[in-house]
Amino acid sequence: MLPRPDPFAFFERHREYGALALRLAIGYRLIYGTADNVFSYAHMVEFAEFLAARGVPAPLFSAFVSAYAQFICGILFILGAATRYAAVVMIVNFIAALIIAHRGLPYLQNVEPIAILAASLLLLFQGPGRPSVDSWWNRRRK
Repeated sequence: MLPRPDPFAFFERHREYGALALRLAIGYRLIYGTADNVFSYAHMVEFAEFLAARGVPAPLFSAFVSAYAQFICGILFILGAATRYAAVVMIVNFIAALIIAHRGLPYLQNVEPIAILAASLLLLFQGPGRPSVDSWWNRRRK
């Protein structure tokens, strides 16, 4: 009897590309979700007012830190550059977002920040995969 071919062998051989797909999706979402704040001071002030209403200290500063952190980390995720550092920043950011901005909301309104938090945890533990600036840099240093 012939051995049964593994239907997932292709994916096993190319598992490094899974992290790439995740990085591209999450990175794009982070950039898309914060570009309005990064490129429009009026939107940044609106975000600061949202944070002030929730008792966040130094709301304008906090708005700048959160928006720029997400925007920059989105770029880093897409490139696969400083991925684990960016993941740590996003883990802290989205834990704070869930506590400050999403507390008491129904689960379905928390799905997106939970998904970004989970993706950031995965990238922290797994790394960016081979198709990344981090991987290229590490291969070059050896």
